[in-house]
Amino acid sequence: MELCVALDLPSAEENLSLAESLKSYDIWMKVGFRSYIRDGKPFIEALKKINPDFKIFLDLKLYDIPNTMADAAEEIAKIGVDMFNIHASAGPVAMKTVMERLSAYKNRPLVLAVTALTSFDEENFQAIYEKSIDEKAEQFAKMSYENGLDGVVCSTFESRAIKEATSEKFLTLCPGIRPFGEDAGDQQRVATLELANQEGVDYPVVGRPIYKESNPQAKVEQILEVIAGF
Repeated sequence: MELCVALDLPSAEENLSLAESLKSYDIWMKVGFRSYIRDGKPFIEALKKINPDFKIFLDLKLYDIPNTMADAAEEIAKIGVDMFNIHASAGPVAMKTVMERLSAYKNRPLVLAVTALTSFDEENFQAIYEKSIDEKAEQFAKMSYENGLDGVVCSTFESRAIKEATSEKFLTLCPGIRPFGEDAGDQQRVATLELANQEGVDYPVVGRPIYKESNPQAKVEQILEVIAGF
């Protein structure tokens, strides 16, 4: 299990300050929509200057026609991030096209597919996909696995079933982690670190419980100590 910290603060300066305070740790940094649209490639370069060993997850959830997604995936690979995601709803042709395009890169980034956003509850998810979260997440995961992706983004509650339906080595990255039972905020399907470990989560993503702390460094140390004890 490897900790992924969500850089979701309102400005590049605040996010970089947070990264600076955590530069001595071997962790992942998640760069999402707001940060990347506002701050772009220079922001990722600034993170690497703070700590060249930071692993970067670019969380843009690509979803378009297959060739456009593959073009975007290739540009992402050139940036030098370590992982990015697409939306599983784009389907198997898009998945295959993306992975074929990235095969030319010796050290390509990991590619994950988003199954069901952790902000969904069962009622709202079924209104769109007409299946339960568990059923659809597993279907998307199998599709991703069969088309060469490295893993999926899902909630902790789907992680174990997804690995059983695919492979123990098929990665699960799970947002909505509240390490010690903190407030759920706008997430619906949240989990503690202990539950994430039980469900085989590879990458727990933690945002608010870290960056809203007066001492984020202490919170990260506490989280890493728990992970080390699993």
